[in-house]
Amino acid sequence: MSQAKSQPEWSADELRRAIKSAGVALWTWIVDDDTFVMDAKAYELWDISHETDLTFEHLSAKVHPADRDRVRAAFVATRAIDGPFEIDFRILTNAADVRWISARGEGNEGDATTQKMTGIFLDVTGRKQAEEGHELLAGEMSHRVKNLLALAAGLTNITSRSTDTKEEMAKQLTQRLTALGRAHELVRPLPDGQGEAALLGDLFTVLLAPYDDVGAFAGRIRVAVPRMGLGEKSATSLALVIHELATNSLKYGALSNDKGLLDISGALVEDDIEIVWSEHGGADARSPQSMEGYGSKLLQRTISGQLGGSINYNWVDGGVVVTLRMKESHLST
Repeated sequence: MSQAKSQPEWSADELRRAIKSAGVALWTWIVDDDTFVMDAKAYELWDISHETDLTFEHLSAKVHPADRDRVRAAFVATRAIDGPFEIDFRILTNAADVRWISARGEGNEGDATTQKMTGIFLDVTGRKQAEEGHELLAGEMSHRVKNLLALAAGLTNITSRSTDTKEEMAKQLTQRLTALGRAHELVRPLPDGQGEAALLGDLFTVLLAPYDDVGAFAGRIRVAVPRMGLGEKSATSLALVIHELATNSLKYGALSNDKGLLDISGALVEDDIEIVWSEHGGADARSPQSMEGYGSKLLQRTISGQLGGSINYNWVDGGVVVTLRMKESHLST
């Protein structure tokens, strides 16, 4: 019969090295006189200078105000409880930075007469920040899904009122939703800390590519706009605008035949970005009254509300010039 393997015993020096490598700070709270004893690592973690008369009340003053009552109540409650306990909370360093600490300890060590508690402090700031990041991401994703569902519902309602047949409605609605999807795919991190955005020129190029890729349509669309980033919200809104303008052009304007040209240019004007959408060689000029449909109302609401700007039309022989003015600050969101 084999003998059980004896467990190794670590020397005090080995235990000290292990504790140091793990970033563990040691503490003892003597409940009767409120004395709090800590090692050098704990003083460093709490960002306080060594004091001869450190007390629990003195230490709790460093706890974040939002956590202070909870921490005090938890520590006081352990006076009457034998056994282990654990609590996570925030502290404020002298530089006003927030640091997360996990306090773990043993109350009374099984002997109620000692009135002494011992334990460790661990810096868990990295873990807490990761958890907060995950929660923020989950909340953001939920918010985005809700917005997209609301937008899809609105587009469905608008499209149903502006079309005569279910086939036409399905086609227009699919095109609008596809335009949103293409804009969403463009949203990506930009280099050098410029944020998460699509490039303005890329948005126009990608969304107009289906109208400029074969036969006589090739090379008839020209895009020359300032190089600038768009935020996700503004990229989605502007994608709708581009799609509506392109749809109108395909029905009535420069893209309705094989001779028309579409020229898109842009410039910064003070705090605004101005985009000029010029069509030439299209059908006869349309009257302003014909621009009062739901698609046009969608354009007006999007430009004035979400992009903080304006849209103006100038009908000329065989074409139209549409001038968009949008707040540069709105385009970054």
